[in-house]
Amino acid sequence: MFSHITDAANSTHVKKLKQTQKCNRCNLTRAKLNGVKLARARLRGANLRRARLIGANLRRADLRNGNLSGADLRRANLRSARLSRANLSGANLQGANLRGADLRGANGAKFIGANLSNAKLKGAKAGNFNGAKGVEISESFFTHF
Repeated sequence: MFSHITDAANSTHVKKLKQTQKCNRCNLTRAKLNGVKLARARLRGANLRRARLIGANLRRADLRNGNLSGADLRRANLRSARLSRANLSGANLQGANLRGADLRGANGAKFIGANLSNAKLKGAKAGNFNGAKGVEISESFFTHF
């Protein structure tokens, strides 16, 4: 299942993730995690900067306070994921499913074509919501930016 995880900054952390699906505050910078099944994984405060998570299943994963800057999350399943206060700057969430995800306090990402139905966006720093599905944004949403 995880044989294609390579190039992570810390191989011990990758091994821990593979064995337990728990890796809070881990260094997974540039890890290649395309298509992996990490539903309900505990990655709170993890560094996933520039990680490749294309098509990954992160449903209900705990990514609070994580660094996902520059991460490639195209077509990832982040349904009901906990992303509050996560750094999503430069992350690509094109076509990702974020239905019911908690993005409160998270900062901007590219949400083109992403499903944000029922996502909690209070306090989120706006990214590119062009073409995102299920998003209703009022002018008041952007008053704090």
